[in-house]
Parts: sequence; structure tokens; C-alpha cells
Amino acid sequence: MKITNAELAVMATRRSQYPEDGKPEFLLVGRSNVGKSSFINTLLERKNLAYTSSRPGKTQTLNFYEVNHEFYLIDVPGYGYAEVSRSVQEKFGKMIEEYLETRKELKRVFFLVDFRHKPSEDDVMMYNFLKYYKIPVTIVATKADKIGTSKREKCKKQILETLDLVVGDNLVIFSSETKEGKEEIQKELEDLAVDTI
Repeated sequence: MKITNAELAVMATRRSQYPEDGKPEFLLVGRSNVGKSSFINTLLERKNLAYTSSRPGKTQTLNFYEVNHEFYLIDVPGYGYAEVSRSVQEKFGKMIEEYLETRKELKRVFFLVDFRHKPSEDDVMMYNFLKYYKIPVTIVATKADKIGTSKREKCKKQILETLDLVVGDNLVIFSSETKEGKEEIQKELEDLAVDTI
């Protein structure tokens, strides 16, 4: 997929602010420090489109990135960051839940987990939450460049066993440093977007 245009088109906190053009949408979820901004910048071939912060928890809205005028990638607030208050976390949860319950344009969720670690309880809860809504999921194992070749199979098995993927969901190993997995995910996005236009 050739990226000819990518921009942050809409920042929404409620349903009335979502785009109304009916384009396919793909949601990005994951813990606060899992590397969502780096994932977006790598995938869309832009250096600083998504703001990469040294302080997790910066994203506080649903950020709709319009790609090639064909579809949206939506970044949502990360979870599991201790310094974000419980009331703010609840607000984020409601915001994401409202989106999942009402959005027919949503085609797939890209769920980022850190390849180096066993998925947390929060990760397992998020995966089960997405499965409750019967949304297809691609697990993206980030920071793959930090794992030696000999440990890869073990890390992969750990993710697959902990999350217990349902049929139709898949795992892509990804690195924003080496660009591993980038083309695979771009192709998946392209295929799904074309499929629904």
C-alpha cells in the first residue's frame, strides 16, 4: 500500500463528533506505553503524525487519522497507566465502549501488546471485551527488535496462550525500528478497506 495522504482529521470524545462520511474504520488499542504512536507513524510513513510522548497517557480523545482519503485509523487512550486517575480512566472506558457499541464502520481492531512480556490482566480483559462485541482482532506484538531470535517462539507462544485467540484473529510481529510487520499490516488494511468500499 502506498501512503499518499495521512492526517489527523477528527479528535472526538463523543458520538456526535465522529466522521459521517461512512469510510471504513480500524481501531488501535493497547496499554499506554506499548508504542501506539510509533506504530501509527511507522505504518503511515510519517515521522511525527502521532505524538510520541515520554510520558504515557497523553492521548485523551479518539483520534481519527484519515489515510489516502479511503479509511480511518483510530487511536484511543491507552489503559493501565497508574498516574491517570480512576475517574479519567472510567471516562476513557465509556468513550471506547460508546464507540464499539454504535460504530458500524468499524472493520477490525489492531490490538498492540509488548512482545517482550506476557500479556497483563488488563490485556486479557481488553481482548475479552472486544470478543464480547464480536469484533475481529489482529494482535500486534510490538518492540520485536528487542527480542533475540532464540526467544521469539517462546514469546509468541506466551501471547497466543494467554490471550487464547479465537478463530479468525491473527498475530503479527512488529517493530517500528526495523519495520518488521509493516507491509503485512498495510496489506491487511488495504484488503479490508477495499473489501468494504
